[in-house]
Amino acid sequence: MRRGLCIRGLGLHGEETVYPILFMICTTHLLNDMMQSVIPAVYPLLKEKFDYSFAQIGLITLVFQMASSLFQPFVGLYADRRPRPYSLAAGMCFTLSGLLLLAFASHFGLMLLAVALIGWGSSIFHPESSRVAQIASGGRKGLAQSIFQVGGNGGAALGPLLAALIVMPFGQSSIAWFALAALAALLLLVRIGRWYRCRLAVAATRQVAISHAVAGPLPRRTVRRALLVLALLVFSKYFYIACMTNYFTFFLMDRFALSAQDSQYGLFAFLAASAAGTVIGGPVGDRIGRKYVIWGSILGAAPFTLLLPYANLTWTILLAVVIGLVISSAFSAIVVYATELMPGKVGMISGLFFGLMFGLGGIGSAFFGWLADRTSVEFIFRVSTLLPLLGIVAGLLPDITAGAPGDLIQRDIR
Repeated sequence: MRRGLCIRGLGLHGEETVYPILFMICTTHLLNDMMQSVIPAVYPLLKEKFDYSFAQIGLITLVFQMASSLFQPFVGLYADRRPRPYSLAAGMCFTLSGLLLLAFASHFGLMLLAVALIGWGSSIFHPESSRVAQIASGGRKGLAQSIFQVGGNGGAALGPLLAALIVMPFGQSSIAWFALAALAALLLLVRIGRWYRCRLAVAATRQVAISHAVAGPLPRRTVRRALLVLALLVFSKYFYIACMTNYFTFFLMDRFALSAQDSQYGLFAFLAASAAGTVIGGPVGDRIGRKYVIWGSILGAAPFTLLLPYANLTWTILLAVVIGLVISSAFSAIVVYATELMPGKVGMISGLFFGLMFGLGGIGSAFFGWLADRTSVEFIFRVSTLLPLLGIVAGLLPDITAGAPGDLIQRDIR
């Protein structure tokens, strides 16, 4: 009976989208990124308590982002070759340890170790969970990636809100309460691990022909050029988002004399809009093509980013919401587009682009922190607004179509 239930829930031929798994992986992504987003959300508190410079704030983010990014491609490549159903749960243990250490860290070295532990947890979580989402997609890869990604963006939006409600009033030690979210995610990831193990076991007993039906395989040179263009687009998007995520609260406090707590609500508005916008990119990409979603998302945000540093408070918040809605739809399309360029390497490609996202975000945070110390927060916002203009290079991407729905599934379980 258990085996029969397992088979009915798998969608082995790519015809069935396994929504329970997608919603569980979305929820764990929400919890994971909510815990991670607490790090930048408490920067004003840490800066005041320990008298950190903007450069030190940027270094904390750099360590976190680099710990998150460097291992992700290798984790993804290993998962493609030797899937480990319970690796997701193991990774969450690093995040749990890092949160508890961050809550009670008393000097800068322990801060760096704490965020590094959280980053290592992230480096295990993202490539493998993205791979699980695509296996459960039933061929609707854009939709699956958007469901997965909206959890992360939703969690990133909740972090500053919860920090404003919990950490700011009660201090650094209250970060320990977020360990409860890590425990909840751990339980869900164990359940996902059971499904994943069952998925692999059933696949191993079936002799299913592997379909190599990819519409018009592209030359390696074209694939390399497309990946380079995608990397440039990720750079433009996440350097800008690093500025918004890490320094928007300081911008609001400096320009409009908001309190640290009130500025968190402005950041929440931007991140919540980003979560909502994520839902759009994947399904629209399934319909009209991912290239056009990528192009419109990044370049389309440019007029609004250019206006933001010169607006009043009301328009600043409204523009931040519009920017979040527009620019956030790109990443799901980028990841799925890249996996279609290199079918059968979903884990490696997901790890590469999630790693690139975190790495560039960390470098961007450190760079803008360094620049803010030498100029001003307002100046870095005027500079960062130019970055979405790089979205014009999306026109260089080749037009591609996905392979057969079963192609991803059979390649991923071989």
